[in-house]
Amino acid sequence: MQPITICICRQVICLSILFGMGSSASAKQDTPDPKFQIYLCFGQSNMEAGARPESQDLAPVDPRFQMLAAVDNPKLERKKGNWYVATPPINRPENNMGPVDFFGRTMVANLPKDYRVGVINVSVAGAKIELWQKNTYATYLATAPDWMKGMCKQYDDNPYKRLVEMAKIAQEKGVIKGILLHQGESNSTDKDWPSKVKGIYNDLIKDLDLDPQNVPLLAGELKTAEEHGVCAAFNVNILPHLIEVVPNSYIISSAGCKGTPDPFHFNTEGMRELGHRYALQMLKILGLEKSGTGKRTSVSRD
Repeated sequence: MQPITICICRQVICLSILFGMGSSASAKQDTPDPKFQIYLCFGQSNMEAGARPESQDLAPVDPRFQMLAAVDNPKLERKKGNWYVATPPINRPENNMGPVDFFGRTMVANLPKDYRVGVINVSVAGAKIELWQKNTYATYLATAPDWMKGMCKQYDDNPYKRLVEMAKIAQEKGVIKGILLHQGESNSTDKDWPSKVKGIYNDLIKDLDLDPQNVPLLAGELKTAEEHGVCAAFNVNILPHLIEVVPNSYIISSAGCKGTPDPFHFNTEGMRELGHRYALQMLKILGLEKSGTGKRTSVSRD
């Protein structure tokens, strides 16, 4: 095993070299580790992560759960294109926690101990799905509000391209096993949303030379009507059609996931549950979770 370099930021331990993973994005190994599972994540604000960590979320993260930084984060001494332990925020510096945090923590708590999980999160609050379409992103961004343009500047004004760029770096070390999506609040009545997502999914499959039969798309429901979600009809009228156009896709229920007082967002408890459900579905797809419950612990205890 190579030496481990440790830096402490906000009492967070970042391992720049872990299990043979170099700190340099250009460092390569001959064969990607099939037990290092990579998951691509994109969407808008709920996927981007706005939930504030609670005491139970602040225990040390299992170092088997890794993030590939998609942007620089000087405060945590992170550089774009490098691997770190997945302590929040696992995307832009301004973010907090979201379903991806709890997805990864649940995954490593249930996977065999020689497995690792790596995530890449390229999400933008408030953005329509058009922001990730190759033929529409530039036109869409040109008329976007300044605050959204500011977010996208961190991705060089092209979130899709940044996601692919980071995914190719990740493929040097591991194997892409799935794509996680949570988006729709800004397309809540758009009947073409499923076909637009299909196009993005197909582009990712082609650009990353993936086999669609081996890379499922997991898409989460929006905040429910019971939680006063104003876009809840999307869960009934739009989202279910995704599985008609993307055969290897799965819908992640948000029923019972608690929300904030506003009409769009999940609270920390809701994010925790939603992320657990993404993981539970992925574990079932992998044939590694049989009971239907899985460990809900946010970090591995043994």
